[in-house]
Amino acid sequence: MAIHPTAIVSPHAKLAANVDVGAYSIIGDNVEIGSGSRVGPHVVINGPTVIGSDNQFFQFASIGDAPQDHSYKGEATRLEIGDRNIFRECVTVNRGTTKQDWVTRIASDNLFLAYSHVAHDCTVGSHNVFSNSVGLAGHVEVGDWVIFGAYSGVHQFAKIGSHAFLANNTAATYDIPPYFTAEGRPAVPRIVNEIGLKRRGFTPEQVRNIRNAFRVLYRFNLKLDEATEQLRTLAQAQSEIKAIVDFLDRSQRGIAR
Repeated sequence: MAIHPTAIVSPHAKLAANVDVGAYSIIGDNVEIGSGSRVGPHVVINGPTVIGSDNQFFQFASIGDAPQDHSYKGEATRLEIGDRNIFRECVTVNRGTTKQDWVTRIASDNLFLAYSHVAHDCTVGSHNVFSNSVGLAGHVEVGDWVIFGAYSGVHQFAKIGSHAFLANNTAATYDIPPYFTAEGRPAVPRIVNEIGLKRRGFTPEQVRNIRNAFRVLYRFNLKLDEATEQLRTLAQAQSEIKAIVDFLDRSQRGIAR
């Protein structure tokens, strides 16, 4: 373990033996950092926060600080981070509030570019890319393999499905189903994220099925209940469509249409 002499590490923090901490960084009480993680210079990590292995934190990141919520009264809410995430310059991630599960969760293998923000009570899956200045409001849920274009934002309590793509400057005020590319303010799904799906190993037949599902949901002028029932029928033989149906069933804020 290499801790720069100017860094401040709380005696109540738990760092694995091979964690590096850069100059002028601060590691607060009740912070746990797993093996192979690197904390760069001028980083602040407060707790309660549990961080897995092989994460990287670049300069001026602020991780695990109090939620930006008027209702927060200093409760011991927490932040949980998985493995192999990268947090670039000035990224901010807040702990949870008492309004939900008391926790903000980030899984593994995510890339957070400069100035991106994850607010309180968010749940973020794995393999996502947050471009510069992306903002998640409180209670947002993000699946896996989502790409957020620069300056895009997500309204509180909204959900973003796996393999979705948000174009730059997009404002997602409602739920964005899996597999689709959305753009605009407010965001509306425009096409299927075919390039992303092919990169993830989806077959041409699966992509074709998803393209047809997109037409059912957005091009056939069906009511949402009617479109959902058609998709439910398709999902019986097309497992990739089941992810869309499950997402629609879980939607509470409503999907973008």
